[in-house]
Amino acid sequence: MAEPALIVTGSEPFPFPLTEAQQQSVRRRAILSCAVGNFFELFDFTIYGYFAVAIAHAFYPSGSMFSTFATFGAAFLMRPIGAIVLGAYGDRVGRRAALVVTIGLMAAATGFTGLIPTYQSIGIWAPVALVICRLLQGFSTGGEWGGAAAFLVEYSPPGKRGLIGSMQQFSTQIGALSGSLSAALLASNLSEADFYAWGWRLPFVIGFLLGPIGYYLRRKVAETPAFERAVEHRVVERSPFLAAIREYRIRMLQAFGLSIIGCIANFVFVIYLVSYAINTMKLPPGSALSCAVVSGLIVVTLTPIVGHLSDRVGRRPMVLACAVLNLIFDYPLFLLAIDGGGISSLLIALACNAVFQSLYTGVIPSILAEMFPTRVRYTGLSVSYGFAVVLFGGFAPLISTWLVAATGNPLAPAFYVMAGGAASAVAILSMKERLNAPLE
Repeated sequence: MAEPALIVTGSEPFPFPLTEAQQQSVRRRAILSCAVGNFFELFDFTIYGYFAVAIAHAFYPSGSMFSTFATFGAAFLMRPIGAIVLGAYGDRVGRRAALVVTIGLMAAATGFTGLIPTYQSIGIWAPVALVICRLLQGFSTGGEWGGAAAFLVEYSPPGKRGLIGSMQQFSTQIGALSGSLSAALLASNLSEADFYAWGWRLPFVIGFLLGPIGYYLRRKVAETPAFERAVEHRVVERSPFLAAIREYRIRMLQAFGLSIIGCIANFVFVIYLVSYAINTMKLPPGSALSCAVVSGLIVVTLTPIVGHLSDRVGRRPMVLACAVLNLIFDYPLFLLAIDGGGISSLLIALACNAVFQSLYTGVIPSILAEMFPTRVRYTGLSVSYGFAVVLFGGFAPLISTWLVAATGNPLAPAFYVMAGGAASAVAILSMKERLNAPLE
């Protein structure tokens, strides 16, 4: 009787034999559990940005957008901490165990956000409670992103790491898209008074109620073959963070640099520019948020296509194209959106940037995961990406608001994004292509 085939993921086979049907079943469960969790994590995390105007009215006495964006950015201060703590946990105990923790924390923080009384009801404790929830969300997301990327890439068969890795961004973009869609639907179908009074709270409560589905799926999935092999060979690091810093600091700097453009462009265009259109340009909230929905649809559609294409032509050309296109076209796009002054101009600007963004989202999980060996993969990519997000993502709306106030130029944020594109291009050119190379 013939021996069952071994499932092969990169260079790491499962430490036990599986039939072809079992191989496919294991992969499907792994992708589904990770994707569903990613969806809930990013839906829960990003809806804050889409409801920024309503949150400003509810929790800050002056309705200050500056305070609201500061709270939005505060969550990102915790992302590197979550990356270090949960990344080390994932490299020592397992990817699955860490991802179960992240989704539980996110569900709890999101539910409480939707239930916090307003400033008018409990005074200063309202924004304090909001900040605590956002910090908890940031800690959770700091461990979620890198864990999901490592999990999917380690489950990928040879020659498909780009495609399967892109499912991480595909599912997170669907989560972000669902957040913008819920905001657009509520803003369009509720009266302004109801939207600001209670309508904005609904997605937070729904996100909390749906979170247990992702928790259940992650509890049931098997650990990745690459990590199982590391355990079998006793090469699990006791201090993954220190090992990553000591042995792979150059790769971490490269990973940090190439991550900048996707972080900064996403938060400036989709979060800041849409909020600016509503708050300053006085465009109808439902229409402006609908532009964000279209942008999200473009990214969702193109992300797996770019991931699949990267398995043929490489990861570096895709991310480099994203960086260069942002460097060249962001100023004209900002000029179009703001000087055009209408919904159609905003839509065109967001749609063009979404095409650029998909060149990043389609490959970022695989390109980062391929840069680090299994024993420090979770930590190395989580910390690198986490610091890029906190410095060039989470505070991007706040920095953009400050730049406009300091310069008096509403186009100033475009130069901020262009600088990010230049920095990422330098990082990408300094690194090597690892397409189809065995996972270390």
